[in-house]
Amino acid sequence: MFNSLRKEINQMVNRSLDRSLRIAVTGLSRSGKTAFITSLINQLLHIDQRENNHLPLFEGARNLSIIAVKRMPQADLSIPRFDYEANLGDLSAQPPRWPQSTRGVSETRLAIRYQRNNGLFSYIKEKGTLYLDIFDYPGEWLLDLPLLEMDYQQWSQDLHHLSVGIRAELAQAWLAKLSKIDLKAEANEDILAQLAKEYTAYLRACKQQGMHFIQPGRFVLPGELEGAPALQFFPLIHLAPQQWKKLKAEAGAKSYFAVLNQRYSYYRHKIVKGFYQNYFVNFDRQVILADCLTPLNHSAQAFLDMQEGLRRLFKNFHYGKRHLLNRLFSPRIDRLLFIASKADHITSDQLPNLISLMRQLVQEGGRHAAFEGIKTEYGAIAAIRATRQVLVSEQGMQFKAIQGARSGDRQQITLYPGTVPNKLPDSDFWRENKFEFEQFEPQPLLPGEPIPHLRMDAVLQFLLGDKLN
Repeated sequence: MFNSLRKEINQMVNRSLDRSLRIAVTGLSRSGKTAFITSLINQLLHIDQRENNHLPLFEGARNLSIIAVKRMPQADLSIPRFDYEANLGDLSAQPPRWPQSTRGVSETRLAIRYQRNNGLFSYIKEKGTLYLDIFDYPGEWLLDLPLLEMDYQQWSQDLHHLSVGIRAELAQAWLAKLSKIDLKAEANEDILAQLAKEYTAYLRACKQQGMHFIQPGRFVLPGELEGAPALQFFPLIHLAPQQWKKLKAEAGAKSYFAVLNQRYSYYRHKIVKGFYQNYFVNFDRQVILADCLTPLNHSAQAFLDMQEGLRRLFKNFHYGKRHLLNRLFSPRIDRLLFIASKADHITSDQLPNLISLMRQLVQEGGRHAAFEGIKTEYGAIAAIRATRQVLVSEQGMQFKAIQGARSGDRQQITLYPGTVPNKLPDSDFWRENKFEFEQFEPQPLLPGEPIPHLRMDAVLQFLLGDKLN
């Protein structure tokens, strides 16, 4: 009790003096969250007061006001520590490899010691310390947040509306087995477990086809809940509204219908709501990452599925202007950064198109954020740079291209991936499908050198620049 109270008091003091900043790194599955956090930590730890030409756009590094940065023990001892060292080990291996994807919640804390240059504290305190708390968690879990606003029937019917095209084809085997169940009969635990397993297989198949909107997210990345009855339910997307009404009136307390309702309710209130209350309500700033390129290789449905996922996750954060009372009692996100990741996988002339495409994907959310008065920015970055920009000569002309180690066979290749659409792709784009997006392995990391990146300095300036004056 005393430790908990002391922790809350320390957080209140730090917020009142603007000495603490909690950043949420969010995004859909495989958008590069782990790579982003690893690079962000690495870039900050390599700042010193001698030279900082690896972060020219970050004012705190460029003007040498940052004295030192170090990792600190995190405040919440119950959350696993973000495994920065293991990720750095992966990048330093021969050959280098990408760090493992996020599989659970983790946290890291940095202390940034800096010279105060502006404001009241520049007169009464020469130096300051900003404590930066960064949170990482699976993108799959993020998409469960909309469940907080839906009961079992609403959720099932919502997924029914999305089950078209590729999803409908992939769901046929699972739905065939589900349709044979008498939902008014007494539930059999083994049958429920098997049907939940079939539904999970369907979700994994959707992911393989480039789909991002996966619910429930913990089914494909269960963590400590693997095998628990809390993850053994599924949506009844085959029922018409009249059937729902009849089952609610006639199904008994031990029926399949009743048990499925109970498990959904438990998952929604205990797991999803608990996750939200423990992590989301106290964030100060937010980064939303999206891989806008990979879905272009799959299909129009995969691309629209990503857009739907981004739209829905956006609704589950608190936004608003910060002031003293907000910092103390009701922290709200005051800066929001939308990032298109893997920007090194296209040629430099396509970066404006990629940023424009990112804006188009989240324009509904972006308008809401601007309306609430928070500072919003869009960018395209490579947190860990994997390619080099090169010029290729062909028939007496020079063309921009990229060069790197292809992930499939680690062969060095040079290619022009194609033109990135600067707006949501139309039917002509999907019909011609001239975009060829390859995956690349990270570049070798030289001992003592910062991780090579593309525009991480602009990210740091947006997230931290105003706090280091």
